[in-house]
Amino acid sequence: MRVFRACGVACGGMGARARRRASRRHGDDSGANTRAPPWVSGSPYSWLGHFEWPPSTTSCMKGEPLSSELEPAIETPMVGKSVITLDDLSIRQIRELLHKAQYIDSHRKEVAHTCEGRVLATLFYEPSTRTRLSFETAMLRLGGKVIGFAGAQLASVTKGETIADTLKTVSNYVDVVAIRHPKEGAALVASRAASVPVINAGDGGHMHPTQTLADLATLQSRFGRVTNLTVGLCGDLTFGRTVHSLIETLCRFGNVNFVLISPDELKTPRYVLDRIDATPSCSYTEVKDLVSVIGDLDVLYMTRVQKERFFNEDDYLRLRDTYILDEAKMAKAKPDMAVLHPLPRVNEIAVEVDDDPRAAYFEQVKNGMLMRMALESSVVGDELPGYEPLEAKEVQA
Repeated sequence: MRVFRACGVACGGMGARARRRASRRHGDDSGANTRAPPWVSGSPYSWLGHFEWPPSTTSCMKGEPLSSELEPAIETPMVGKSVITLDDLSIRQIRELLHKAQYIDSHRKEVAHTCEGRVLATLFYEPSTRTRLSFETAMLRLGGKVIGFAGAQLASVTKGETIADTLKTVSNYVDVVAIRHPKEGAALVASRAASVPVINAGDGGHMHPTQTLADLATLQSRFGRVTNLTVGLCGDLTFGRTVHSLIETLCRFGNVNFVLISPDELKTPRYVLDRIDATPSCSYTEVKDLVSVIGDLDVLYMTRVQKERFFNEDDYLRLRDTYILDEAKMAKAKPDMAVLHPLPRVNEIAVEVDDDPRAAYFEQVKNGMLMRMALESSVVGDELPGYEPLEAKEVQA
């Protein structure tokens, strides 16, 4: 099932219960923090090319949880599947990927030729270090090869080529594509044009599904579960696509208490709050002060204020130092709290915190590569030698 939310817009409307709950809790500001999606008349995204919306396979309402009881009765196979948001994967498939990543980590030599003869294209229209290298290293460690570009100035988009035409062309060269683009909706357009699987490596402020897979793997490693946790998310919650992806996916697993820590200018978008509201087992609190809540958290997910998302540099400079995690703040946290960060950091986490055993952000980097190895091999249909599928085995989530 695919649920695409660009800039706070999704198919259908919010459920009545969610509307009533949102109205009681938030007054009349339910339209805050939203921007025009690509298909709205007069929007600046016409260069994406024409595409129909919503896709015929989409049937869920905005804010409606995809918990186990609402998972599709018949899940679509992983082979040949594009992953634009993690809603494209069932909970069982996400658990299977977590299991595969654990196997890969302990069987590096055995899986080294899994994708021999395969080619991955990394089409990165905006700067990236970790994500691009992680995707490329994942395929190389599986025995495949990589082509691609890093920077829109190196692509035919500078000549006026649409994303759709680029993907139709590149599909003739490769077996799978990873795409990053600064505009929300670009990955969906790419997937609809391509004849090979497309993996969203981040589209503007919308979603970053493979980072969320890395986050889930880190939570599973640290706590042995991804539920029954109090998760604090701190910093830029408006434009932070990693935050949006993580919240929506954790809502599918359920039983998570979110503490949303941000200044008023960078609050969580309405459509993400709607998703929490519509998940009975999840809740959230919005606060401005990190110190006042850090002692309650099992997980602290720090984010940087993203300069590239601001049109006004004065606003960026005013907000960038709002939250800085240092030893003094860590002293108030639980002894087993995990600190996550999608990286890169600027100064929101002091270097002194790196030596704290609760710092898990470089562990996330390793987990990201392992999860991308699991995902890439799955969508091209290559089996890991010696791997036994999770199937009916119990996974603590």
